[in-house]
Amino acid sequence: MRIAVDAMGGDKAPEAVVKGAEIGVQMNDVDVILVGDEHRIRGLLNPASLKSGRITIHHAAEVVGMGEHASAIRTKRDASVVVCANLVKDGTADAMVSAGNTAAAMGIATLKFSRIEGIDRPAIATVFPGKSGPTVVLDAGAVADCSVDNMVQFAVMGSSYATKALGIINPRVGLLSIGEEKSKGNELTRQTNAELEILPINFIGNVEGNHLLAGVCDVIVADGFTGNVVLKVAEGMWEHLQELITNELRSHPLAYIPVAMLKPLLKRLRKQMDYSEYGGAPLLGLNGICIIGHGRSNPQAIANAIRTAGEAVAGDLVGTIRTSMSEIGPLTAVAE
Repeated sequence: MRIAVDAMGGDKAPEAVVKGAEIGVQMNDVDVILVGDEHRIRGLLNPASLKSGRITIHHAAEVVGMGEHASAIRTKRDASVVVCANLVKDGTADAMVSAGNTAAAMGIATLKFSRIEGIDRPAIATVFPGKSGPTVVLDAGAVADCSVDNMVQFAVMGSSYATKALGIINPRVGLLSIGEEKSKGNELTRQTNAELEILPINFIGNVEGNHLLAGVCDVIVADGFTGNVVLKVAEGMWEHLQELITNELRSHPLAYIPVAMLKPLLKRLRKQMDYSEYGGAPLLGLNGICIIGHGRSNPQAIANAIRTAGEAVAGDLVGTIRTSMSEIGPLTAVAE
């Protein structure tokens, strides 16, 4: 299995990406194609990594910057993220990973891979550390203005992802709203609730923001605007919490004692909440695997994104979503 990795994408690229690729190859039974400036990549790679044959370099002369408009993918034909998508399309690679410009990665993947039949818009699925296990939230920013059909498709794709990638049997699917009653929420939420009730998924009804980490459900469906806000708030709260804990311990006159005692506990807590442990976020709904990493991805995050890509390919995630969408076709037609 070969994973094309955008070596030039991300705030810490290419250093963090190259190191993450080396870790990812060691952790997982995959080969990696590092796409980007060959001279820079080669200078960062351990010679043993190249000698092993598990990591190869595919030169790409251009880069789509983090602040550039997604339309750059049309003019920068030799940009690393564009080349990654082309490698997947022509069968040279089985999946792609990019921690660079999210809009560009989404745009080129959608353009090159095409959408699964029945999917109007792809969705970003982000995994949160829940009380009783991981919780998938989608959409996390791909589609800001959603239709009811989009939301229904997100629910089906999220359920498929939780089953295939996370190993959750009959995942519980909740709809993010401002109240648990089906009458609560805006027009989009109320109409979506009615549609989800007739689908062959384990829909448990509306859930609220405080259920995000409570283990109430395995998949939470939201429009991309709301989902992205939820994602950013959760990230910010965790960073703030880490800072508060650190400052409080340091301010204590005998801080060195509790810090030493709590170090193993804090390390476990950090591991549970650290975004890098969950790899990247898959862009669901396409006829190809595209994993979008956090712009601040460190080597561990890149390695885990490669793992996520490999698991999606091995589990035939695309085929599973395709099958699920074909099964709900008649139901949505009746509902309409």
